[in-house]
Amino acid sequence: MAIDISDLLNCVIVPTLQHIGMDSAAARRLVLGTALAESLVNSTTHLKQIRGPALGIYQCEPATHRDVRRWIDSKPVVAGLVYELQSAEPDPDAQLCGNLFYATAICRCHYRRITAPLPDAADLDALGRYWKRYYNTVLGAGQPETFSARLRKALPNVALS
Repeated sequence: MAIDISDLLNCVIVPTLQHIGMDSAAARRLVLGTALAESLVNSTTHLKQIRGPALGIYQCEPATHRDVRRWIDSKPVVAGLVYELQSAEPDPDAQLCGNLFYATAICRCHYRRITAPLPDAADLDALGRYWKRYYNTVLGAGQPETFSARLRKALPNVALS
């Protein structure tokens, strides 16, 4: 089973970013690119890292998830909006796999807590470098070129509604 990229963008990413008040063209592309770079392996989207603890289409590790939630908890307005997207069950880590709205909010909040501004939405290479530095990190196996190449390939096929 594969997720249509236009559906992911228009049915999940855009409404989530709008709901939590963190929407912009750069944020949309950064979150979409994160999903494409983190979980697309051999044309299959993985919900659990093959050899590691990361979860969901954004491959967020439970420890990172806890850190992001601490940041969210320090922002009462953000916390109210993000936690509206969370279901009562299962536990929050499991929701990274099965609740795309919540997982998307966590991904966006991960980036929002960074003080460096988002790159220009049109600069896909800069978005890839931003992802590598602040999301995948120097310890991650991902490459900024992979991020930007997958996003570059996807964008002509994505209709923004």
